[in-house]
Amino acid sequence: MTIPLLLLHLVLSSADAASVRTLRVDFFHTGDATRELFALERLVIEPTPWPGNPARPLDDTGLGNYFFEVRNTTTGALLYSRGFSSIYGEWEDTAAAKDHVRTFAESLRFPLPADPVEVTLTKRSAGKPFAPVWTFAVDPHSKDIDASPPPSPGPLLRLMVNGAPSSKVDLLMLCDGYTLAQRSDFERDARRMMAVLFATSPFKERRGDFNVWGLCAPSAVAGISRPSTGIHRRSRVGTTYDAFGSERYILTFDNHSFRDVASFAPYDFVEILVNGETYGGGGIFGLYATAASKSRWAPYLFVHEFGHHFAGLADEYFTSESTQLPAQGRPEPWEPNVTAVSDLDHLKWRSLVTPGTPVPTPWKKQQFEARDRELQAIRKQIRAAQRPEKEMDALFQQSKEEFSALLHNDAYSHRVGAFEGAMYESTGYYRPEEDCVMFLRNDVPFCHVCQNAISQVIDLYAGSPPAGGH
Repeated sequence: MTIPLLLLHLVLSSADAASVRTLRVDFFHTGDATRELFALERLVIEPTPWPGNPARPLDDTGLGNYFFEVRNTTTGALLYSRGFSSIYGEWEDTAAAKDHVRTFAESLRFPLPADPVEVTLTKRSAGKPFAPVWTFAVDPHSKDIDASPPPSPGPLLRLMVNGAPSSKVDLLMLCDGYTLAQRSDFERDARRMMAVLFATSPFKERRGDFNVWGLCAPSAVAGISRPSTGIHRRSRVGTTYDAFGSERYILTFDNHSFRDVASFAPYDFVEILVNGETYGGGGIFGLYATAASKSRWAPYLFVHEFGHHFAGLADEYFTSESTQLPAQGRPEPWEPNVTAVSDLDHLKWRSLVTPGTPVPTPWKKQQFEARDRELQAIRKQIRAAQRPEKEMDALFQQSKEEFSALLHNDAYSHRVGAFEGAMYESTGYYRPEEDCVMFLRNDVPFCHVCQNAISQVIDLYAGSPPAGGH
């Protein structure tokens, strides 16, 4: 079912209060591996009312590389806060960032305040606490605020609506690389991926806490860019394979197009379905996730990348190459599902450890590493020769079968412990369970620690105020 914009405003408005507008701060984030600079670009009032939960304006999850606060300038009262990660945060940890500077466009969104506010952006890195990196003022009455709507992306799809956006987690499914004639194809793909997500715990048990919306701004030509093969497309949302030189990494660097299209829906989280068969995806906490919808592995890609985006879950695999350089000194990660600690008494998920499970927890690590590196070498050969995608699919299926047999028959399989190998590092980092959707492409759910982290985020957007809270 589609819904026009005017009717949408009626649906989104509560019966007893006027809708709050959505203020978006667009800014430029510039720097390299050692320095960064912020510059305000524009202030925008989005065409769709603010979708957030008025009972939970303050973020207490502790997630993200960055965190911003909005305070009343006169009283100092804290009005809103959120943690997030960014494309810049990915960039600064790459080898290229050691050699040159890049600029990325980013955004902050929050309810339009009634009075002037001060916005403070903080950052943490290398295990250090948050520290201020940028502060700026916003006058909600300024004539510089742009309230003009961008071009409409087309009708809004009501894929699943369980209540007012202010009381639900609002997930937006965006298309990219679909033509106007393929809009119905996108809706089928979106509903298929939505079914996969809500068959996965804890989303399955919390289905009623979600709304799912869809928007498909058509592209002139089907497909998205894949520079490594000489393919370039000016798709509407701007997604591309080969982000930061990684052949499977899909991001969009066109923040304007992405934000303007998304602004026509109520959203807390966004999954971009790209019209492509080649294995690929990406996910950044609080920004968006991407998945190649036509890939044989789309169900896994969708759920895995959404775990990054939704709850800040880290990659638990460690034999694949990464665009990011290794962290120096093994600092404790902020991500909830990985740790540098191997002492049970100080383990961040110690309350979930299965009784009787040793920490660190033994597993068939050497056998796994040896075989996986062999498979990674074959994968490189397939990509280098630009061989058909079906060969890559066959390789992934082979590894899935081999590793399912290897990992699910250990003494501590399916238990919570601390299994060495995570965050692209063979040693020094630990994951909660031997296997998880954040580890391999096996048919396994999120582990207990990941499920717990996801549930905390659902509560932030669809729950009541915490005891003694806001």
